[in-house]
Amino acid sequence: MTADEVGVGRLAGTVARLRREIDEARAEADGRALVELAKGVLVERLRCGPAQAAAQLALLAERAGTTQFTLAVDIINEVSGDELTAVPAAGTDTATAIRLRTAESGALHAGDTQSVAESLFAHALAPLGASAVAIWLAGADSSLTLAGHAGFAAGEANRWRYVPPGVPTPARRALVEREAVWIPDLGESGLPSIGSTLRGRATVPAGTGGRIAGVLEICWSSPLPPQPLSVLKQVEALAELCAATLDSTAPAGPAAPAPSELTDLADGLLDPALVLGPEVSPDGTITDFRVHHVNSAFVDLAGRPRTAVAGKTLLEAYPLAAAEGDLFDKIAHVLATGEAFRAEQMNLAALVDEVPLTVTAGVSITRHGALVLVVWRVQDETTRLANLLQHAQRLGRVGGFEEERHSGTIVWNSQLYALHGRDRGAGPIPLEEIADHAHPDDVPALNGFVQTVLRDHRHASAAFRLQRPDGVTRHVRVIAEPVLDPLGTLLAVRGAYQDISAQHWTEVALSATQDQLAITAQEAAERNRLTLQLQQVIMPPTHPTLEAFGLRVAVRYQPAAQEELVGGDWYDAVVLPSKQILVSVGDITGHGVKGATGMVVLRNALRGLAATGAGPAQLLTWLNLVAHHLADHIFATAICGVYDPNTRVLRWARAGHLPPVLVRGGRGELLPMLPGMMLGAFAEASYVEGEVVLESGDTLVLYTDGLVERRDLPLDDCLDRLCAAAQEPRANLDELLDHLLVHSDSNTDDDTCVVGVQLP
Repeated sequence: MTADEVGVGRLAGTVARLRREIDEARAEADGRALVELAKGVLVERLRCGPAQAAAQLALLAERAGTTQFTLAVDIINEVSGDELTAVPAAGTDTATAIRLRTAESGALHAGDTQSVAESLFAHALAPLGASAVAIWLAGADSSLTLAGHAGFAAGEANRWRYVPPGVPTPARRALVEREAVWIPDLGESGLPSIGSTLRGRATVPAGTGGRIAGVLEICWSSPLPPQPLSVLKQVEALAELCAATLDSTAPAGPAAPAPSELTDLADGLLDPALVLGPEVSPDGTITDFRVHHVNSAFVDLAGRPRTAVAGKTLLEAYPLAAAEGDLFDKIAHVLATGEAFRAEQMNLAALVDEVPLTVTAGVSITRHGALVLVVWRVQDETTRLANLLQHAQRLGRVGGFEEERHSGTIVWNSQLYALHGRDRGAGPIPLEEIADHAHPDDVPALNGFVQTVLRDHRHASAAFRLQRPDGVTRHVRVIAEPVLDPLGTLLAVRGAYQDISAQHWTEVALSATQDQLAITAQEAAERNRLTLQLQQVIMPPTHPTLEAFGLRVAVRYQPAAQEELVGGDWYDAVVLPSKQILVSVGDITGHGVKGATGMVVLRNALRGLAATGAGPAQLLTWLNLVAHHLADHIFATAICGVYDPNTRVLRWARAGHLPPVLVRGGRGELLPMLPGMMLGAFAEASYVEGEVVLESGDTLVLYTDGLVERRDLPLDDCLDRLCAAAQEPRANLDELLDHLLVHSDSNTDDDTCVVGVQLP
């Protein structure tokens, strides 16, 4: 034996000795924890201190002729009332109860689920003859992650670190059925699982309070005979221990790779690729695969665009993939086992308009966490192109033919027989006899077509109405060209018939629709013209400046830029019988006749109500009742103001409208945003009045949103721009309103009203 071999042997012996010492120290620590727990029970029961409890435990053990550790286990079983307590009642011996409590102590003091698995295996499962144990953490998507294990080879545990949803393993059965599953021989069950060479298998749901956190899986090297009740109780108790640690310990195994990483990989491939994820039914079986990503090199088997596949399920895009032994089964097998599938040649089937299309391709299928990457490369390009041509002819309703002039042989494809409604047994129709099957009115045109091809030897086409044997008439276009030898002799004629019935009737319908649209457009233009005239009569673009009691009121109105958007903006300025002045603006929702008539209703109603002498808040309250009850679903915003010349006080209220701008001392500011619901929204609404005392030189601007609103700016910014424009010095009130209207950069194409009130 060489010196190196001697050194290696000594090192191996040292490692084995240290491992034994660690196991003994761990077992001793677990035992001390149980003894300390029993002392705590005695402190509570005997109402004594820790020292007295320790002495009492030693005395009781001496009298019972047993060790303190064994007595501690008995005390804990007596008071706990948990699953481990039921194990001795099932007929087990004291040693088994001690092992279970030791395993529990080790599990409770373990730092992670891996340590829990090692503790359960060493203290509780190895004595039962088990060869390995796995603790699975259940994911929200019914996936399983290997959180802890003992007894398996490192490579085996790494290969089974993650089980995607839908894979029918023993652990999945326990998770779905929510009860323990005992399998005498895993090989005979046909279920895949970790440690496939281990025969006996037991899987138990690990959960508390009705929630299952994972599964405990125990493996035996040989077939498993029926187990006694005591073993069943032990396994159930250990599963409950696992549930506690799964709730508080992060899984040891990594989660499925992020989809972005896999999609980046797929996009880097030069061949078509799909990223698929399983669709799982409530009973845990895989029903389909969802297409999560389609790479940039993707070419559909049937020539469809990428959008025809992206986001769909595999069976939606390719129903024929579900055939036994076909693509679906291959993908499911790869997802279940993690074993990659590759084939140099594989038939991929697609269904286009209920007609199967088969393409031969090289296929690669690999699993990446919970997802599957499918890549293919078409091998038989000629077959694929031929199939595509066949489908193109069918989709275009085109049938081809060829006639040999010397032999008289005529060849029609299947589409041509279908187009003519003719049975194959009846044989094809020669080109020179086609006029016999056409509408009489089309015969002259067809005779000219035949003469051009057969006698003049020139390419020609014609459209005619084909009268089929079944009484159906189809609109058909025929195209033909002669095949000549070098001397100009006609050898054959080749051509095609195309069913253009759909195109013909579409053109007829389109022509009728265009006529109807012309009538409708004319009616709409007339309606818009009348609406605009109605609006201009009631709301002229300009209004004579009103001067009364020292107050000057000017108005500007601008209709919508587009006639069909004629809206319901309105204004009013009138001296009331009480010698006060009413000023108002409003905006009806909607356009056209409804908006214009709604404007008339509210404007006239406000005039009549103002004659009562009521204040602005009361006027808006009444106007809300008119909009809600007495009109046809009118919704509007409004500002109502009443000016008293004696006090120079303008009282005002708002109903969902933008506040006025007060220009005083060369500075424009918004009046307060008083509360007030828009008109017509609710049956009962109240409004708040505000007051402003006008000073000499003050200007008040009331307006509708068509003056300020922009689609690309916040409303506050639009109002700030209005205040800045209003405070620019102008010679008089009319020039100010013209300036605001002309330089408004609103882009909503809405009506605009501006009312200026000025105290000189």
